[in-house]
Order: sequence, then structure tokens, then C-alpha cells
Amino acid sequence: MITSLPELINQFLEYLEIERNCSKLTIRDYRHYLTTFAKWYSPAVGKSIENLDIAAVRKYRVYLANRADEKGMTLKRITQNYYVIALRSFLRFLLKNDYKTLEPSKIDLPKAESRSLKFLEREQIERLVTSVDTSKEEGIRDRAILEMLFSTGLRVSELVKLNHGQLNIDRREFGVIGKGGRARVVFISERAALWLKKYLSERKDQFKPLFIRYSGAVLEENNGEKMRLTARSVERIVKKYVRRARLPVDATVHTLRHSFATDLLSNGADLRSVQEMLGHKNIATTQIYTHITNRQLREVHKAFHSGNKKN
Repeated sequence: MITSLPELINQFLEYLEIERNCSKLTIRDYRHYLTTFAKWYSPAVGKSIENLDIAAVRKYRVYLANRADEKGMTLKRITQNYYVIALRSFLRFLLKNDYKTLEPSKIDLPKAESRSLKFLEREQIERLVTSVDTSKEEGIRDRAILEMLFSTGLRVSELVKLNHGQLNIDRREFGVIGKGGRARVVFISERAALWLKKYLSERKDQFKPLFIRYSGAVLEENNGEKMRLTARSVERIVKKYVRRARLPVDATVHTLRHSFATDLLSNGADLRSVQEMLGHKNIATTQIYTHITNRQLREVHKAFHSGNKKN
């Protein structure tokens, strides 16, 4: 039986890729978290993974709390938790495969600090999408991207994977395979469909990717796969127009996903439907939006708070 910690970590990463169908990004993150643990564990404790105990985990958490990143900043509490979550998942895998080690349920996660949920109001969305110069094909593409992100709530990884023939623009819907390999139907608003049609009518190529880059050399091999816009490029596009629109919110691609969910809930959509449209596995993940979209609480405050009563 393999007992080397690096080899066990590789087994776990293969399991994530093959059996759990995790994304390359998820696997990359787990590799980083567990490699950090492996580099600390052997020199600091000098034991095999079979001898891992709560005392060692406690020392590891102290190490994480004092560990600085590449900018010299100590890790945030939520980032420290990611390392511990990865360790617990790894230990769970080991026990499932008959390796002796610490029971992961014995490792508690401290409550992370609450994070404010960033989203854009409708007026801010309008400022963002209308800040795009659509006199050129690249600008039409950018407008279509912004409209799609707000219209669908897609993750950036899901957006950049879309192909030319995947969307039924007339029916304004299509299917995606999202996080964790979960399939869902995605709907497109009338305005997003309008800009998608405009963008595709401008395209003279036969490339497979829905959203392509306009800089660099044109590479036609493999149906223009190398022309596909990357997630990082989409993030830069969103940042570009956030600055141009002079929004008070430092919005990102994920802010548009938050804005999509908030818009639906504020207009009366039920939580379960929004959960389905976001592709959340657990409704608890979707519930982060309810405190800012709960109409009943707003009406209670309006009716009963003395500051709202007329003299």
C-alpha cells in the first residue's frame, strides 16, 4: 500500500478528476492547498499521515494563520479555511480507501467573517452595458458578453466554454454542464438575445467558440479553438467597462452573477427557482441573497419603524 504523502495526494487529485469530474481549476487549487500541507507536515511533525492527530492539525492552523502570501500579507480567515477544507476532503478520501488516518469530522471549521454581497442595481447595470462602444465588432462582442452575464447568471468558466451552435437564440435557452458536472437549462433575456444575434451576424468566420478574441494571430486549426476567449480576458473586459462607467462598486464577473440572482429575487422569483438557474447544489448557498431581497422584511420596516412615520 502506498504511504508516501505526495503519492497519496496524487491519488486524491486523480479521484477528483476522474470520479468527481472536478474542473481543472478546482484540482489546481486542491493541489496547492495539499502540497502546502505536505511541505509543512513532514518536516514539522516527522510522521506519516497515519499518525496525524488534532494536536498536529492545531499546529498547522497556527502556521496558516501566520503564513504570508507572495505580497507579504497574512492569509484571510476564509482563505485559511480553504486549506483546512481541502485537508478534510483528503482525509475523507483516505478513510474511504482504507487508509488509517485522522477522522476528518474531528476537525472543526471556525466561523468565517461575514462578507458583504456585492451586486449592481438596475441603473448601474444600464450604465455598465451602455458604456460599450458598439461601432466595432469587438464592442458588439463585449456588449453581448455583459448582457449574457447579467441575463443568465453564468459563471465565467461556463460562459467561455460556450460554442457557436450551442445556443437556441430563437427559443432563448440552452443547456450547460456546470460546477460538479451538474446540468441545467439557462435562459436568455430578450435584450441579451438581440445583442447575441447582432454579434453573430457580424461574425464572418466559422470558428466553433461563441466568444472569440480579436487580438493576436488568427489560428484556424481545430475549428478555431485557439481563438476562444479565456476567462481571464472576460474578467479584464468587465473591469474595463466598470471603470469606464465609473461605478461606485468594484464589480467583477461574479458581481454580475450576484446581480442576476438579486434581480430575480427582488422581482418576486422564488428561492428554489433561482437555485436551479444558478446551478447551486445546496439551497443554503442561494440563501445568501435573501437578506437583501426579502420584501416582507422591507415592508415590516417601512410600516413599523418610527423613522418612516409621517408627523
